[in-house]
Amino acid sequence: MARQLNMLSAGQVITTALHTEMQQSYLEYAMSVIVGRALPDVRDGLKPVHRRILYAMHELGLTPDRPYRKCARVVGDVLGKYHPHGDQAVYDALVRMVQDFSSRYPLLAGHGNFGSVDDDPPAAMRYTETRLAAISNEGLLSEIGDATVGFIGNFDNSQQEPIVLPAQLPFLLLNGSSGIAVGMATNIPPHNLNEVVDGLIALIDSPTLSDEKLFELIPGPDFPTGGEIVGTDGIWEAYTTGRGSIPIRGVAQIEEIQTGRGKHRRTAIVVTELPYQVNKAGWIEKVADLVSQGKVDGISDLRDESDREGIRVVIELRREANPHKILNFLYRQTALQTNFGVIMLALDNGQPRQLSLRDLLQSFLNFREETLSRRYRHELEKAENRLEILDGLLTALENLDDVIEILRNAPDGTTAKQTFREEFEFSDRQSDAILAMPLRRLMATEQESLQQEFDELETRVEELQKLLGDRRELLKALKKDLRALKKKYGDERRTRIVAANGQANGNGKESAGTGSPEPEDSLPLTPHPSLFEEEEQEVVLEITQRGYIRRVTPKTYQRSRSRMAEKPTLVLEEGDDFVEQTLLTNTRKTLVVLTRTGKAFPINISDIPQATGRNAKGVPLLTLLPPSAQGDRNGIVSSFILPDSLEETHMLLVTAGGRVKRLPLTEFADLTGRGLVVIKFKDEDHLVYVKLVEPDEQLVLASSGGRLLRLEVNDDSLPVMSRTAQGNRGMRLRKQDRLVGCATVFEDEELLLITEEGYTKRLLVDELRLSSAGELGTQVRFATKTDTLAGMINATAGSEVVLLTSANRMSRMEVDSAPLETKDGMGDRLFQLNLDEKIVTVTEIVDDSIRPLEDTTETNLESGRC
Repeated sequence: MARQLNMLSAGQVITTALHTEMQQSYLEYAMSVIVGRALPDVRDGLKPVHRRILYAMHELGLTPDRPYRKCARVVGDVLGKYHPHGDQAVYDALVRMVQDFSSRYPLLAGHGNFGSVDDDPPAAMRYTETRLAAISNEGLLSEIGDATVGFIGNFDNSQQEPIVLPAQLPFLLLNGSSGIAVGMATNIPPHNLNEVVDGLIALIDSPTLSDEKLFELIPGPDFPTGGEIVGTDGIWEAYTTGRGSIPIRGVAQIEEIQTGRGKHRRTAIVVTELPYQVNKAGWIEKVADLVSQGKVDGISDLRDESDREGIRVVIELRREANPHKILNFLYRQTALQTNFGVIMLALDNGQPRQLSLRDLLQSFLNFREETLSRRYRHELEKAENRLEILDGLLTALENLDDVIEILRNAPDGTTAKQTFREEFEFSDRQSDAILAMPLRRLMATEQESLQQEFDELETRVEELQKLLGDRRELLKALKKDLRALKKKYGDERRTRIVAANGQANGNGKESAGTGSPEPEDSLPLTPHPSLFEEEEQEVVLEITQRGYIRRVTPKTYQRSRSRMAEKPTLVLEEGDDFVEQTLLTNTRKTLVVLTRTGKAFPINISDIPQATGRNAKGVPLLTLLPPSAQGDRNGIVSSFILPDSLEETHMLLVTAGGRVKRLPLTEFADLTGRGLVVIKFKDEDHLVYVKLVEPDEQLVLASSGGRLLRLEVNDDSLPVMSRTAQGNRGMRLRKQDRLVGCATVFEDEELLLITEEGYTKRLLVDELRLSSAGELGTQVRFATKTDTLAGMINATAGSEVVLLTSANRMSRMEVDSAPLETKDGMGDRLFQLNLDEKIVTVTEIVDDSIRPLEDTTETNLESGRC
């Protein structure tokens, strides 16, 4: 901007294309964020703000042996000298470097309130105090005065700041890093110092070390909050490619606890470690919400007994509860088990690069070798200069009488220096040292100390020349420094790595399966997955018109069905609910729920609470979905059991605007708890119907104006599309019309039509002409011209429908009672309505529980509201 203003003041105008200027300006901004803010440097593992905080504290002399200083003073120095941004941003970065639950090896020591794992905010900077931690003072700043790194001017060129700190340890791996730049992000997990040093030494000794050997030395991340890493596949992928997902979970034990003064003891799940970056208070609140919503049964009490010694959350269970099943539920449904997404992205030579573990270690070794070379070169230069001066002083003392005579007869210092050069071949530096030598240097003890210093320096110069001339000696010194730091600051691993069988050995690495398992009454911290898995059971799911779901056994369902047969209800009271979909399935299956926003979410059948009584209402189906999908109470459009075979089945998605999209069911093969977008929308459109379609089936859409559109499901009329497609126009709707029905049929089947005024008729599919997508369809007539269509469903023999009126009256009707007529037939009025009362909803009762289980998994999506 300054360049352009200067040009304008000089009377120069440069014409440039807007897109060119925007492209260049945005690229400069992006690179500024990437290099100057968000990404750490692979050499010292620090972002600019962290580097500036540490250097400012080094300049203030806040070493570990000095008193604490107010954080406000540190923040002020950082802002005024090096980092002209917001003070809160600097203080937040400082706080994180103090927190022992955020950093594996905190770089700063704090005095005061710096927050907690409950996400409590830290105290204001005017209250808290800080100073450098021992590991950062020695491992990052002890060599900064030895010309080991370069310096640049600060934002106003009034101060000099280091480009990078001379790190003696790979802090990028030790403490990890996270940040979001422009178009890229980084998320590097912390590691154990002992393991990282062992890996570095192994790479120094054998640069071609195999990945297997390297990963044995560095088996995985080591989080400051402990926890467990489940399996090694995610670690291997992250370490080899620089990107991967590592499942981590908290540590829980099943204990018998004393609940009161009596002798009664209860089983409890005691959580002593949480996954990295999980908010303890938020997790406890989530568990409490699950209990209050009835999603998990068997928990009688939940309390936080954490103190200064560590975390302890006690989940007290009822006597009949299965602790392994509840613990497994908590792993699946809460943050007690989560995934750490690894993106090992860092600045390498000023460029952002995604690096493998080997690349990170090798980049640090290259930097450390360069740093040591610069340090030893600087030390050698200082030693040689001092050696030169000592040599001159010792020579002068050996010829003391001649030196005194030259000084006595010299008129000035310049003449004396010239005489020294001629008589003794002294250099200017030696001559200046002789002229500045105090008289006490003439004492015998001073001469001995000078000789001793000369001998020591001569030995050190030889050592330094050897280190700089022989790379093997330099690497030996590097390894010696690493071992010293490991001995001083290394500690035991906190995070255990458990294999698929849930067992880990003492050092946190995977067990080969040897040894005897622990008895069941003293379970290991990570029980075997088989303890969690529920045996496969045949169950019946009942979903009501108001969106409740319950799970019952087939025996319980048959009893309730018999009671309903004994007391058939034709007219329901206002506010009553009824079951509109019944599915026979088993606990190993998955229920897929689709919302009006076009997302599909999976629910494990075993996670649906089982009804405990005959009149149990169940739980709202919406509460079993992620929080992001629970905003709309009427947001669920349909649900179905995911079939075992997905190849030959397609899904038809119909929107309120009349668009239709055909999607292969294979898209649901990798369905996860985060949900899957199955359709995109235009404007205010939303999903209204979902159908599974078999080969040779056809689609019929109905509008409120009484038009029915019959389409063949093939690649010409309804081609297969991707998940992100919006779909093609299926039915052209008039301005006053809306979709009121959707059915998938074969040619010889029937449809049931019901109008708002209560007229009903059955219609053969052959009565409707085959149309093309985008047409209005065939007009169907009824008794009055002012009547409109309320709903259309499949006319399945023996099935029932429920009609809901504008007066909130409900009535059950048998499909077979409707007359079979042509498209021009008037129909019969089977349901008498009051004045100004209309039928607003037609719902088909779907009961798949009377069919064999293998059939229900093929076509069971017939529950869309009509």
